[in-house]
Amino acid sequence: MFPFLKHRSRSVHGEDAPSSTESSVTVAATDSGGACTTLTVWRKSLLVSCEGFTVIDSNGDLIYRVDNYARTRPEELILMDKDGNSLLLMHRTKKITLVDSWGIYEAIDTNGDAKVPKCPIWYMRKNLKMNILSTKSDILAYVYSGSFDKKNSYIIKGSYRCKSCKIVHVPLNKTVVEIKRKEARTKGVRFGSDVFDLVVNPGFDTGLAMALVLLLDQMFS
Repeated sequence: MFPFLKHRSRSVHGEDAPSSTESSVTVAATDSGGACTTLTVWRKSLLVSCEGFTVIDSNGDLIYRVDNYARTRPEELILMDKDGNSLLLMHRTKKITLVDSWGIYEAIDTNGDAKVPKCPIWYMRKNLKMNILSTKSDILAYVYSGSFDKKNSYIIKGSYRCKSCKIVHVPLNKTVVEIKRKEARTKGVRFGSDVFDLVVNPGFDTGLAMALVLLLDQMFS
């Protein structure tokens, strides 16, 4: 579907990573074996009238998509699969607050409309210190499970604007997801900041990883 990016999104071990949109979004394991999955993220909707994201695999096939009709400070975002089915719904927890905070929900698709369930499966909160210009903290945000289980807590470090971030599992101090600038294999070709790699460790849900990217984009773009 996207031949200009085909074979440029690969696992870190040099093998094509299989696409996976059926992983559980309620569990984010960090110690499964196998190669990492690298997806190419394009900060562009396939619909002309929308802003959003397009996510493809190593074969250039569409995996996830986001079509956002609200161009300024949306209160809700929906991560969809290639067919437009809602997978995850992200809802801003408060409209007026000093700290940007979102709930991540497993989408309930009703007649084509995604509805917000009562309880989020994950929370993501911007680091308050990032609002203070003098701070030197490299922690961008905190991610908690819906039950606030400390075994499932993460921090996001680095710089989203530079597309250099790591999502770290706090209890194990292990990087489970990386956001990296995409490097072209063809001489003379250079990707802008709107095209980047999302490298996901085996056992961590790629849909959840993409949801966190969407929220980073809201917090730091």
